[in-house]
Amino acid sequence: MICFDRDISWLSFNGRVLQEAADTNVPLMERLRFLSIYSSNLDEFYRVRMPEILTLRQVAATPEAAATATTVLSTIAAQLNRFGQVFTQSLLPQLDAAGIHLCYKEPLTQSQQVYTQEYFFSRVLSYLQPVIPAAPGSRKLFIENGALYFAVLLRDQAGEEKWAIVNIPSPPLPRFHTLPEANGKQYFVFLDDIIRTHLPAIFPGYSITHCSSFKVNRDAELNLHEEYTGDLLAQIEQQVTIRNLGPATRFLYEDGMPPALLQTLQEYLGLKREELAAGGRYHNLKDLSALPLGHLSALNYPPLPAITPGIFTGYDNIFSLLQQSDRLIHLPYNSYNPVLRFFNEAAMDAQVEEIYLTIYRVASTSHIISALMSAARNGKKVTVFVELKARFDEENNVNMARLMKAAGVRIVNSIPGLKVHAKAALVKRREGIGWKYYGLLSTGNFNEGTARFYTDEVLMTAHTGITTDMSLLFAYLQNRQPADAYRYLRFQHLLVAQFNLRQQFIQLIDREIAHAQAGRPASIIIKMNNLQEQVLIEQLCKASEAGVKVQLIVRSICCLVPGVPGQSENISIIRLVDRFLEHSRIFLFHNNGDEALYMGSADWMNRNIYRRIEVCFPVYDAVLAAQVKHLLHLQLADNTKAVHISQSLANEPVAATGEKVHAQLAAHAYVATL
Repeated sequence: MICFDRDISWLSFNGRVLQEAADTNVPLMERLRFLSIYSSNLDEFYRVRMPEILTLRQVAATPEAAATATTVLSTIAAQLNRFGQVFTQSLLPQLDAAGIHLCYKEPLTQSQQVYTQEYFFSRVLSYLQPVIPAAPGSRKLFIENGALYFAVLLRDQAGEEKWAIVNIPSPPLPRFHTLPEANGKQYFVFLDDIIRTHLPAIFPGYSITHCSSFKVNRDAELNLHEEYTGDLLAQIEQQVTIRNLGPATRFLYEDGMPPALLQTLQEYLGLKREELAAGGRYHNLKDLSALPLGHLSALNYPPLPAITPGIFTGYDNIFSLLQQSDRLIHLPYNSYNPVLRFFNEAAMDAQVEEIYLTIYRVASTSHIISALMSAARNGKKVTVFVELKARFDEENNVNMARLMKAAGVRIVNSIPGLKVHAKAALVKRREGIGWKYYGLLSTGNFNEGTARFYTDEVLMTAHTGITTDMSLLFAYLQNRQPADAYRYLRFQHLLVAQFNLRQQFIQLIDREIAHAQAGRPASIIIKMNNLQEQVLIEQLCKASEAGVKVQLIVRSICCLVPGVPGQSENISIIRLVDRFLEHSRIFLFHNNGDEALYMGSADWMNRNIYRRIEVCFPVYDAVLAAQVKHLLHLQLADNTKAVHISQSLANEPVAATGEKVHAQLAAHAYVATL
């Protein structure tokens, strides 16, 4: 079966982000943010994927591995070239025309030098740590992951040449400094250029003969021992501390650095030739989103205020509301307040006796965590499963786990060999002589920060079958054992990875195939972030061959090649990148008119299917299901921000025929009517 390479497909997604940065219909500050997202994504790619790509090329030594690595590097090079064109030839001139001048590759004027001098000596100088490696008693300098540096060539009064390294301290200092207005324009300057201008003050007695910027990306993999039986929190804290000490995956240096200086740095830092990459004058352009222009409304998207669903007003108790029917929150179009209310009321309600929650990524200052700690202090039994291995959130999760434990919350840590990526909360409430269960299931994390710009769906339910399954799930999680030991567990409503998720999705696709073969209508609509897992891809292709119409909305990695005769000719794939990050996972099966709708945490990646606990949940309420289907069809009809993923992995704009459809704006307008 023909499939796209996972990493090249991911780069195609990042190319789509770059397209938004180049789109002149997008407000200027938002275009800068898309450049920032592109830069941040690429850094993560070098830290997470590039080590495996380079290792595979070296170890496997196959033509295929070499060709993939070559394609990856050439794709990145082409995108970075495009990045530079968009930034310098489009964005900077348009910002200048709007009265905002970012000094870029230009020496500071005399008046600007005078203005920045005080800032340099009073604020910047205390953070600088210059090192001349050849000087007597000089220390060995470790180059931190993602930090910015200058490599400087010096000449002393005797004419002897030396070299030095100077850090660019952003953070903790802002990357951009505001200069006085001049000629009706607001001026900004890079911190890099302030330091570059005042380098002579750092090296008195030397003349500066050359200065080039550089940075290092380092492997982000944590060396966790899954069989470890000691304090897992302590092990992860230790590994997070040394993560940024990992081997280099990219040494990005300013093009034009003298070859002798580059070789000296390569030897000093122990770098391999394939880790060297020439770049521009400024690195870490993910900082562009920090340009202080957010207050200028004309440069930003018009506001789309979050809407508090009317169904949550007029009730004193959220649990009595859920007894009537399920409730659905469409983020970020709806306010996140009902989710916070769910946890806050659970913490204070005298009839609530037990609360259970899974945590993968939470806000650093989380109202939900505060509510759970209040609940524990109020004498309730609170159990939280904390996934300590959530990449780049390990430290935050460790800190949250310690805070909650100190407040009396029972903390259950990671399962060996698995990540728990499920998004689930369960409240057990004493009603009459028995228990009543209330569940909260989401396609995204319980994070009030990302809830403002991630599109996700949150279901609140008192459905007995669903909440009983949730109770089984939390009973399993508390034992921290591999799923193989619990094969007797039978989930009747939920689809749970490691138990029944892949099998149930295969059966749902098979049912559509049977309908198509019997001459009945058959269709599948799936929205997810990533599609890689081969068994499910093959199943979708079988459905296509049987005549099932398959429509996919895949934001990022997509390994399925659409439109291949005899394989995937009935499969179309669109990618949607817009002001909000498309994050929900939704699965709709026609079933001859008796539609089955599921949502959940699971993408169809190898990691989700085989190495995680994921949960997908049904939407039984017909009114709520109709809302989700309407939002899905808006996205399928989008001809403003959607692109087709072609057989060549290109992002081809959807033809704008007929009425203009902008799915996210239309979704906000639709949700406002509910």
